[in-house]
Amino acid sequence: MNFELSKQQKMIKSAIAEFIKKECTPEYTLALDKEKRFPEELWQKLAENGFLGIAIPEEYGGTGGDILDYVLVIEEICKGSIAVGFGFFLSICFGGKSIGFYGTEKQKQEFLPKLADGSLKFALALTEPGGGTDILGSMQTIAEVTDDHYIINGQKTFISGADVADYFITVARTSDNPDKKSDGITIMLVDAKTPGIKIQAIPKLAIPAVTACEVFFNDVKTPKSNLLGKEGKGWHHLVSTLDNERIGVAAMTIGLAQGIFDYVVQYAKDRQAFDKPIGQFQAIQHYLAKCAIKIEAAKGLLQKAAWLQSKGKRCDVEATMAKYYASSVSFEVASKAVSIMGGYGVMEEYEVGRQLHAAKLFTLAPISNEMCLNYIGMVGLGLPRSY
Repeated sequence: MNFELSKQQKMIKSAIAEFIKKECTPEYTLALDKEKRFPEELWQKLAENGFLGIAIPEEYGGTGGDILDYVLVIEEICKGSIAVGFGFFLSICFGGKSIGFYGTEKQKQEFLPKLADGSLKFALALTEPGGGTDILGSMQTIAEVTDDHYIINGQKTFISGADVADYFITVARTSDNPDKKSDGITIMLVDAKTPGIKIQAIPKLAIPAVTACEVFFNDVKTPKSNLLGKEGKGWHHLVSTLDNERIGVAAMTIGLAQGIFDYVVQYAKDRQAFDKPIGQFQAIQHYLAKCAIKIEAAKGLLQKAAWLQSKGKRCDVEATMAKYYASSVSFEVASKAVSIMGGYGVMEEYEVGRQLHAAKLFTLAPISNEMCLNYIGMVGLGLPRSY
């Protein structure tokens, strides 16, 4: 095993770190949260610097990197701004990787260059009011098949970034009586400006700059040419996207944890109490040492999962482990940071308190950590299904 970054990866890491240090100042990230607005100006700068095309092949306008490069960029962005990193993740994972995994050649040529140059954003319209993890049992959104179109009716909820998305990766049932729950589900690209679509924001505490939305489909027509993958086999295609989603969330939460950790270590060196820096107290040192160990362990799980997917190998259990552990560590680091900072840890002007909400969010979504454990037990350990 070789854990050293390649020369190209070192250049990528250095470039994105420098970009984030310059662009994502504490004042800027506070303004994003207060104003609850998507960082549109940074989106275009990310595109201009080639970061949006990091995991898109060169023939489609990208830089030809792989999933390991994509993970590296997400981590670095989220050290500086979880809002910018979350927005980056939504389009690259749900748009770029979904189309890359199972889109047609025509779809790749049409959509991937526009994602890389920043002219398109994507969101995944999957979760419904009746269930998220239990989407196979709760899905009520229907796509009626016509000669040349699908007509979609239904409601999606908690759709992150829907208000700024140009296209939805939309998942709906096209068969009422499939042999299995996982059959009869179809994925379609739907233009967000199509008549019949209504988007409504859901106020939330965590990462307010990236809005969670309800999306209503009322006789929404999308051409059959926008079918992603095979009709009725959408769930089987979606597995690759969901594996990549868990890898991406692990990268985001590791970046979030590392950013909080770096900040609070410096705080422990600078903050004085009883005529000495608080970092000299054994309790504080133990908090920080344990956090450092867990962040490194989370990075190891993430690297293995990302490496497996980059090689086209099965990675569902490893991706789920990485998501579970990284998000758990992120929340623990944020909680400990608030404790170390005391009253300052819950002041709005300090990022640590705001980041605690973000860290908690990713223990609940896109799959809850309890459901991660169920999946690992069933698929990874071969135990009986618990749900």
